[in-house]
Order: sequence, then structure tokens, then C-alpha cells
Amino acid sequence: MTKMRLGMVLNVVALLLLLGFCSASDYKWRKAMISGETSSSMMMNRDGSSVLLPLYGNVYPIGYYNVIINIGQPSKPYFLHLDTGSDFTWLQCDVHCVEESHPFYRPSIDLVPCKDPLCESLHPPGEHKCDNPHRCDYEVEYADGSSSHGVLVRDVFALNYTNGTPLKPCLALGCGYDQPSGTSHDPLDGILGLGRGKTSIISQLYSQSLVRNVFGHCLSGTEGGFLFFGDGLYDSPRIVWTSMSSELPKFYSPGFAELVFNGKAVGLKDLIAVFDSGSSYTYFNSLVYQNLLYLMNNELAGQPLEKATDDQTLAICWKGQKPFKSVRDVTKFFKSISLIFTSNGAKTQFELPPESYLIISNKKNVCLGILNGTQAGLNNLNVIGDISMQDRMVIYDNEKQLIGWAPANCDQLPKPKYAYT
Repeated sequence: MTKMRLGMVLNVVALLLLLGFCSASDYKWRKAMISGETSSSMMMNRDGSSVLLPLYGNVYPIGYYNVIINIGQPSKPYFLHLDTGSDFTWLQCDVHCVEESHPFYRPSIDLVPCKDPLCESLHPPGEHKCDNPHRCDYEVEYADGSSSHGVLVRDVFALNYTNGTPLKPCLALGCGYDQPSGTSHDPLDGILGLGRGKTSIISQLYSQSLVRNVFGHCLSGTEGGFLFFGDGLYDSPRIVWTSMSSELPKFYSPGFAELVFNGKAVGLKDLIAVFDSGSSYTYFNSLVYQNLLYLMNNELAGQPLEKATDDQTLAICWKGQKPFKSVRDVTKFFKSISLIFTSNGAKTQFELPPESYLIISNKKNVCLGILNGTQAGLNNLNVIGDISMQDRMVIYDNEKQLIGWAPANCDQLPKPKYAYT
């Protein structure tokens, strides 16, 4: 056992000794929320209120969007990467063997026991073993090769409803003591898991009857945006809705898509597509990617652009006769791409204009924000990443099993659609 590993183990043991339990007041509050013993004002929150949080970051050059949430007792702010592609929320714990940008998380509440349903949900069927019945060990891995290992705890999240009412639920999260970074080097404190599983933050809030099982995000094309839990911040008739696929229950997927380039079908159908805010860029499988490059190169022939082979910002970049200042400078050279989803006989279109798949690098070239997913280890999966969700509200309605989107001003926080007195 190496010195570093031994240090981790000793610090984890010390950490377990520090863990307490939810206070009596927190317990009574949670019991009231679950049993329905709430005041009329709290019931009003259940029916109409949402939680609204500002976002920070961008696709380029920062490379991610994050939210700041106060966690613990006393609460401290933590920077969490927004991730609809995974269920699990975790923070780097105080084990003194890695460096992060902010103070390490030290849990103030209780360990989740091994037999807890949330712990069981973290393991494949038949693989859930309890070496220690008093705690839940976890291990999660991500497509970029990064991972997190640790123990599952419950702690207080300090939130607010949009009407100002404070909300302090006890939610389960990972206390991570080993986080190999893979190819990712985000200077953040952890991950905010928003997937469809039981451990997802939205699933836990819903299970405690605090919000509807609905959330959404709006990612600004410049910087920032917002995240919300609940259904009180959008007008449903203005949203383009399509059904979630039952064939991919772990992902937010509208199912199979057909690729359309410049308004014309190109014979690429039955594409498995998922929405993933944990991915900065969009990924198409190798067949789709190569066909798309062929179509783009044909359109760019004769245009005043040439490959910028010295620009390694992304896989493919082009330079012009003059440095580019913004994507608006090059939109006339590129065509719109669309994914057409069919659900119950109805077709819905998710359009990717040039602004939804191009960036301007720090070398003032234009780069393609669509990458080869097969090379990235995604096999046949096609991922709609942050770049393609910018400047639109994307909503995940887990109750009605719908995904929706609409153009939006993500630079401005929305006003609740419900009025409170």
C-alpha cells in the first residue's frame, strides 16, 4: 500500500467518526414534507413553486457550465458541474491528498447505510454487496476516463423557492476521496447529477414532495445561464415537446433521429441520440460524422476558408482571410443541421444552426464543435452537448416522460409563471 493510499484510508476513517445525524428539527421537517403535514403555504410551493439557480461558465474557452450550491451545516458554497448524463452528485471530500479550487467538503450529517434503496440503485442488479452494513461505498466512471470513489452521505442543501421561501432538504451525495481526472481537468468541487435515476438531485427532491419531477436549463451562448427545479418557470404551450425513449431508460433521449443537412434528408436514420449537459461539445458516431464532414466540405468548396492545421483547439478548424471575431462572421459559409425525432407518429425538429456547432478559437479561427463520438469511446451513441443547447430552454419532464425545448434569452433569469401572496 502506497503512502498516499494509506493517507486516504486513515482520513476516511477519521471522516466516518466525524459524521453525525440530521438534527431533530431537520428530521421533523423532512417527516412533515413526506407525510403531507405541511402548512398551506408549503402546499402552495408543492403545487406551483420552483427552485431557480444561476449558472456560470460557457462552452469555450471555459469548457463547462457550473452551479454554486451551499451544502452542509454550517453551509459552504460548492462549485458543481451540471450533468444530465449521470445520476450521481458528489463532492471532493477533505482527505488532504488532492488539490481543488475551493475548501474541501466535510460532511456534517449521516452515512447512508448499505441496505438503503439509494445505495442499491448505484450498483448493477446482483452486484450490490455489503462489506460494511453501516455505510455505502460507491464508484462511478465517466466517458472521459474520470471517476469518483467514496462513501454515500446525507447532508443539508440550502436552496430557496422562487417566492423566497427557504428550502433545506437532506439529500444524498457522494463524499469522494479518490477522483482520477481522466482527460478532464475542470477546477470544480464535484458533479451535480441530474439523470433519471433514484440518486439524482431532482429525483430526491421529488421523492420528498418538494418540487415536481421536472427540471430544465438555459445555457447562454456567451456566459452563464440558469437551472431550475419544478414546473413554474415556463409556458408549456410554447415548448416543442417529444417523448422520452423507453429504450434508453438511463438517459434523456428522444429516441431515434434522422439527420437533415441544409433542409434535405441525407439518408442517415435511426440515430440514437441523448441530451447531455455534462458534454461541452456534440458527438456523432463515426458514420454520421464522416458523412457530415463530406457534406460540409462540399459546401465550403470555393469559399475563402482553408484548414487551420496548426490550430489544435478542436479536431477541425478553418482560418479565413482575416481573423474572425465571432461566429456571426462565418455563418454565411455554413448550413443548418437538424435532428428529426418521431414520436407516436409526430415529428419534432431539433435544429442546429451554425451558432450551435461552431466556436471561434483563441487563434481567431472557426472550429467545428461536433466531434467523432466513436473515437471518444461512445460507440454508436450520438450526444447533443452544451454547444447545441445554447440559447434555448431545455426541459426534462420526468412525470410526463417528455423532453422539450424552445428559444430563450438565457442571459436573463426568468420570472415565475405563478403569483404568490
